Amino acid sequence: MINRLIDVALKHRFIVIALYLGLAGWGWWALQATPVDAIPDLSDNQVIVFTDWPGHSPQEVEDQVTYPLTSNLQGLAGVRVVRSQSAFGFSMVYVVFEDDVDLYFARTRVLERMSLVAKALPAGVVPTLGPDATGVGHVFWYTVESPSHSLRDLRTLQDWFIRYQLNAVPGVAEVASVGGHVQQYQVDVDPNRLRTYGLPLSAVVSAVRDSNLNVGGNVLESNGAWLIVRGVGLIESVDDVKRIVVGATKGVPVYVDQIANVQIGNAFRVASLVKGTQEAVGGVVVARTGVNTKQVIDAVKARIAQIQPGLPPGVSIVPFYDRSELIEQSVDTLRVALLEEIALVTLAHVVFLMHFRSILIVTIPLPLAVLMSFLGMYYAGISSNIMSLAGIAIAIGVLVDAGIVVTENAFRYVEQRAIDTRDRRAVWDTVRDSTRLVGRPVFFSMAIILLAFIPVFALTGQEGKLFHPLAFTKTFAVLAATVVAVTLVPVLCSLLLGGRLHSEDANPVMRSLRRLYEPALRMALAHRISTIAVAALLFVGALFVARGIGSEFMPALNEGDLMFMPIADPSVSLDENTRIAAQQNAALMTFPEVEYVVAKVARADTSTDPAPLNMTETIVHLKPTQEWREGMTLDRLRADMGRAVQLPGVSNIWTMPIINRIDMLTTGIRSEVGVKIFGTDLTVLEDLARRVADAVRGVPGASNVYPEQVTSGQYLNIGVNRAAAARYGVGVGDIQQVVETAIGETALTTTIEGRRRFPVRVRYAPQYRADPQALGQVLVATPSGAQIPLSEVASIEHARGPAMISSENGLLLATVLLNVQGRDVGGFVEEARATVARDVVLPAGYYVGWSGRWENQERARARLQVVLPIVLLVIFVLLYFTYHSLLEAAHVLLAVPFALTGGVYLLWLLGYNFSVAVWVGFIALFGTAVQTGVVMVIYLEEAVERKRQELGGTLTRAALKDAVIEGALLRLRPKVMTVSTVIAGLLPIMWSTRAGAEVMKPLATPVLGGMASSLLHVLIVTPVIFFWIRERRLGLQHEAVGQREGGPMSRRNLLVAAAVIAITGAAATLVWRASPPTGDSDSAVGSTVIQTVQAGELDVVLLAPAGALHQGRNSFTIEFRRAGTTTLVDAGTVRASANMPMPGMVMSGGMQVTPTAVPGRYSATAEFGMAGAWQMAIEWSGPAGAGSVRFEGGVQ
Repeated sequence: MINRLIDVALKHRFIVIALYLGLAGWGWWALQATPVDAIPDLSDNQVIVFTDWPGHSPQEVEDQVTYPLTSNLQGLAGVRVVRSQSAFGFSMVYVVFEDDVDLYFARTRVLERMSLVAKALPAGVVPTLGPDATGVGHVFWYTVESPSHSLRDLRTLQDWFIRYQLNAVPGVAEVASVGGHVQQYQVDVDPNRLRTYGLPLSAVVSAVRDSNLNVGGNVLESNGAWLIVRGVGLIESVDDVKRIVVGATKGVPVYVDQIANVQIGNAFRVASLVKGTQEAVGGVVVARTGVNTKQVIDAVKARIAQIQPGLPPGVSIVPFYDRSELIEQSVDTLRVALLEEIALVTLAHVVFLMHFRSILIVTIPLPLAVLMSFLGMYYAGISSNIMSLAGIAIAIGVLVDAGIVVTENAFRYVEQRAIDTRDRRAVWDTVRDSTRLVGRPVFFSMAIILLAFIPVFALTGQEGKLFHPLAFTKTFAVLAATVVAVTLVPVLCSLLLGGRLHSEDANPVMRSLRRLYEPALRMALAHRISTIAVAALLFVGALFVARGIGSEFMPALNEGDLMFMPIADPSVSLDENTRIAAQQNAALMTFPEVEYVVAKVARADTSTDPAPLNMTETIVHLKPTQEWREGMTLDRLRADMGRAVQLPGVSNIWTMPIINRIDMLTTGIRSEVGVKIFGTDLTVLEDLARRVADAVRGVPGASNVYPEQVTSGQYLNIGVNRAAAARYGVGVGDIQQVVETAIGETALTTTIEGRRRFPVRVRYAPQYRADPQALGQVLVATPSGAQIPLSEVASIEHARGPAMISSENGLLLATVLLNVQGRDVGGFVEEARATVARDVVLPAGYYVGWSGRWENQERARARLQVVLPIVLLVIFVLLYFTYHSLLEAAHVLLAVPFALTGGVYLLWLLGYNFSVAVWVGFIALFGTAVQTGVVMVIYLEEAVERKRQELGGTLTRAALKDAVIEGALLRLRPKVMTVSTVIAGLLPIMWSTRAGAEVMKPLATPVLGGMASSLLHVLIVTPVIFFWIRERRLGLQHEAVGQREGGPMSRRNLLVAAAVIAITGAAATLVWRASPPTGDSDSAVGSTVIQTVQAGELDVVLLAPAGALHQGRNSFTIEFRRAGTTTLVDAGTVRASANMPMPGMVMSGGMQVTPTAVPGRYSATAEFGMAGAWQMAIEWSGPAGAGSVRFEGGVQ
């Protein structure tokens, strides 16, 4: 079939060229139309149901709003789980669907269910669907600034003009306001005046509510025309409110202004925005899912410029977070890398072919394959982002490899047959013959590259969402390159191969390489055992080196802007948190590298922002790095800033804006293992969580066990004394209504002032509700008209309660977070389950579930355990059909471990950790390594067959060796060209310092190092193994070739090599088992003291080689010294944990401590997932007694 495809393409050359020109134009259109973003969307496929119920505690929100919603939203088609959070004044329900469910189908189903549950909710409570956006939707943040306008005026402008104009931009799902003050008509009632006039508060409430109304009176016919009758009674000013009649005393009306102070003031708020040290007003533009983010931001900027003349004098809209900058930088990184790659690849072709037309043949398909991959991206719905473009970038070498093989073979055939290039028919026949020879191997080898990437498609969770775009784009590009190689490339060869063709001997580069290669190959064939032994030693060494390489989930993407997240006490007030934000902003602004700082305290008015009241998200915008102080790095700057903003009682977290938004909406368990206790009573759940934590701590391997503190908020409970209320004839509802209106803040009505709307509220004046004693004097009206203090019919008590309530699938939830060390997670969970079931007795209606990141890991591992063997089997079958030999198929698969060798060594030399990105790079390498081995064996077989025909159908051992050398030398140029183009294609990534390079470098490193070792393997080891297999198949192994082969010397060499391999393998195994993990050391030499804490007669000292702890994996030393000296004291058994408190969870550092050979000195490792303030607890029990200390410090 492939040969027929080649023939058809060559017979219809100009149709093929026209077809590819059309595909190139189509691909260019797709390139322009494909959505552009910084990174793939990693958030859950979820629909958010948001319900606002101002002034109500988390308990009331949970019981009356969240629970009815969650219980009704279960059972929808495609729903994986329903999670919820109830906080002060609002409820958020996350309906998480399976990833393959269409978002708009999911929203429709949720909306249908919401219409059924509306009647079960309190009056006036209306749940709404969140915008059709995801965690990466916050693309543009801005402030509305003016030197002459108040915060209230600016917020009014933002709410009723700017917001709606920006929301009209195509692709914008929502524009949320944050900061400033909402304008409000305030009626502050004086209870003493109420008593004087004998009026209850309810009379004021009713009067105000009923005095803001327009009605319709149908029509009145007059002189043949209809007059539309209107009853006009809307509130238009403060005076209108003041003149509202509340009642009458002896026929004299009592107006509102006689019993209350009426003014325009600031509504109660639960969030603020601080720019620098001053409060500000701002907005958040939320982009719709699936749109071109760059186009949306550009359209928003254009709309801002359009409405700017309509703003009041002196008012301006100033961006402080603009995703398009990161998008432009990331895309520019890949754009520059691709251009540099194409230039370097072309240069490599110039060096090795020295024939301009041949260079065009190989280079022209490269941009064509890239454009065709964009065509696939567009119709597959994949955006252009740093990962999808990286798939094309790392595939550049592979894209030209097939074309190189076809072109070089045609080039060689024309040269060997001495074809007169002016005889185009002869050139056509030669190109067809040469392409038919390599067409099938090229097709199968490229199929192997595609199959090798199937495990990437098997990834799930965040890593799957992150790398699926890369896998898709590389697949599209390789498919395009494969088709181009067997259709367009032979056509271009038939048209462009002409002029003077230079032989390999005429090329000085190839002449030099052949002079180096041929003696090396002959030596390897003469010392085959030693050659394989060296290769095996290198592989064993790579395994040993891999033991010292750390691990991480993903390299951190430097987004340019920093996100600083201080977490205060759960009961902190907004004013206090705003003051803290201003103080920390002032400290950050002292750094010359910082351009500006803007802090968002609590949440913006959008359901995609679940930040609790005690969380602040601060955007730290940095100046360009060339303006930084000399020697300043990002890590050092972050560490210095972390120390500058440290405040007592405030935990600091350093992250990046995009990944923070994704984490904020990832509502599941974010530790390695989480124990979920489900039930109906928070107090019982909190007690069960403590008991479960105690039970789990006794299971070997448990580390950093943290039971969630459910009741961490402060409450002031007003409990109705029903007996006392009955004596006065007052109902419970009457008392609660007084609490809600006099103390709380309820919007009774809304004024209509043109396009603007402002709430009106009635409330006791501030001095009459300032403290619990004042609340006790709030008046409650009795049926007799008398008014009694609230304290007569209710108790007022301080209490603790939940600051936020979490639930899942309708049941309340408490969690125990932990990590596992020193054993497999699956075995730990099984043992912990049995321990909890035995030691913790659960009440009826309660049960325990196990969750956490390990679920995804176990699921991915189970899937890969099935997928990887199947993929290897399919590749093996393909190789078998290519060679019709099981032995040769297995021989080609040996390229995989040898390619691994170079990748591991380079990874170690450059100091990168193992991560998902690195393993994806290895997967990309394996396919390429097998592909190059396939083509080498094809060349060797061709040379052997040619030699057989020359000798009349028989082969001697010497002839076989000559044939192997001849075939390997023929493969030298295409193999070196392939490796050179792959390396040339990856070098621009490796030397790039632009945005996104820190993610792409670990991805490219295994391919770069692996291709180098693969070059040695294919050029040296593959011919050796091929020769070995063929001589045994032909029965020539006992036939002498030269003086250095055969006889006792060969046998001696065999024994020596076997002994070397056995001893090396045994030594490597012993070292592997005996050596500690990376970074462990029995010496603190070269370490710097980080912190010292005194505990009685001991000094507990923390030391690290760099003098600080850094984000990621750390190795450091703990020493126990006699107080005031450097004398070490044996502390016996030492246990430690490292935690970073976060809202709703605690991030664990997975800290592990092991004793060293020196008593009193302990080696420790920890994985710090975020920069910021970490708490480290160390406990000991032994010769130095028992005790514990706590360290608090910053991680850079």
